[in-house]
Amino acid sequence: MSFEEAIRLTEILMGFAFIQQSLEHLSPRRDESIIFLPRLILSIFLIAGIQTSITLYALFFIALLQLKRFQGPYNGGSDRMSLLILSCLCLAHLAPTAYWQEMAIGYLALQLVLSYFISGWVKIVNPEWRSGRALCDVFQFSAYPVSENLRTWHQSPKLLFAVSWWVMLFELLFPLALISKETLIAALAITGSFHFSNACFLGLNRFFWIWIACYPSIIWFQDRVF
Repeated sequence: MSFEEAIRLTEILMGFAFIQQSLEHLSPRRDESIIFLPRLILSIFLIAGIQTSITLYALFFIALLQLKRFQGPYNGGSDRMSLLILSCLCLAHLAPTAYWQEMAIGYLALQLVLSYFISGWVKIVNPEWRSGRALCDVFQFSAYPVSENLRTWHQSPKLLFAVSWWVMLFELLFPLALISKETLIAALAITGSFHFSNACFLGLNRFFWIWIACYPSIIWFQDRVF
């Protein structure tokens, strides 16, 4: 994948993610529409490739308004990743030379790798994750499962123990996926399926779309560096 293709595909995927996020706030009874309606329109412009640089800078300004309105990234990891991708794209468009443009997108790729590795590390040092208890509690007590039927999964501790260790080990070993293009594509297929299953089972749909938007950067990065 060429550098230009990676940037353009990242812009398009981020645009779709932003549209999905913005639609959650478009309601006549909520005052967020004044922020998220322009964000939705600009995201459509971004997907269409209309004045891309100006559109990205306008989206970044709106992101700052969001941070002020909600006193930070109110939706946690997905909002942080959204701001990271948007910032790296803005830097790539602002950068005076090809070297610094590549540095901006390379930084995004490395942050994606770290997002999986650090997530795995945080889990594996937690005894409740190592025992499988953390996932049991998610299905038994948390508000995440999208179906009440899924709560019965806490009655299968051996299954959740195996799933816990599979997730932890895969996240910790994710950096090794950069060894070759084939291993990276396979790893991204697995992580994409992982985020999709979290969206289906736990309702974490924001994570699926915005993490997918990072994938072109790491595909380019692997080809560029390795």
